[in-house]
Amino acid sequence: MKDSPNAETTTPRNQPWIRGIVPPLVTPLLGRDELDQAGLERLLEHVIAGGVQGVFILGTTGEAPSLSYRLRREMIASTCRLVAGRVPVLVGITDTSFVESMNVARVAAEAGATAVVLSTPYYFPAGQTELIQYVEHLAEESPLPIMLYNMPSMTKVQFEIETLKTLSTHKNIIGVKDSGGDLEYFKQLLPLKVLRPDWSILIGPEHLTAQAVMLGGDGGVNGGANIFPATFTQIFAAAERKDIEAMRELQDRIERLQAIYDVGKYASRFIKATKCALSVRGICSDFMAEPFNHFLEPERQRVASILEAL
Repeated sequence: MKDSPNAETTTPRNQPWIRGIVPPLVTPLLGRDELDQAGLERLLEHVIAGGVQGVFILGTTGEAPSLSYRLRREMIASTCRLVAGRVPVLVGITDTSFVESMNVARVAAEAGATAVVLSTPYYFPAGQTELIQYVEHLAEESPLPIMLYNMPSMTKVQFEIETLKTLSTHKNIIGVKDSGGDLEYFKQLLPLKVLRPDWSILIGPEHLTAQAVMLGGDGGVNGGANIFPATFTQIFAAAERKDIEAMRELQDRIERLQAIYDVGKYASRFIKATKCALSVRGICSDFMAEPFNHFLEPERQRVASILEAL
């Protein structure tokens, strides 16, 4: 994999660490604690062929909190081996335990990953002062650079802008992925690039990616890029060159894809729909980590119909 952003051979400090589309990869499973190795290989080849600029494993879409630490280690090792340096590999290390986050970071470094991704610890909500200290301690000990991940709907705690300003002084922190869905908050992130021109500021909600790039963001970490990676890499390129007509056509396709996330009634439907779509396309299994279950036939047919229409 490419060198850490702290190395002498890295991208110049006035350039973002990464730009483009980085899909938050699903974790293909065959059973409760069994990785779908063949499905993972097909998925990685699929997204890389679609032009993505990196892959992010063990995030929300990757069902990380539901996976055993053994399976997480296998996912890291297999992904790094299969990617073989073609694109950066980002590894989620969010946990309720500082020690376990650091253990996963070390596994990622040993496997050859490029960076790790850290959200706020879930369950017990942390105060912002506590959060700053926690992140700084991780950044000091992490063998890989850290990208922060704002996901308040899942963790109960948001990275406040002032907190991020403080954390921007730490050289081992390289940017932020915002999945809060609030464009006003995202706009407040962008001035941080004045403090840290090398920071990458990425957006999660896929329907907002083009707008975020037009505002000055660096790209998207979009779940739909698992399914149609080229659509997302193309809309990123269109937004960069301000090609409004191309953006309009691609945005329409992305908006229609959002219908798969309305299938099902539980919060897990977003991951279920993504895995179901990949299964329909013959890329990987749609087995879900417990306590969740994959879509049954009626829901699967609805997803298949939406994909066929696209």
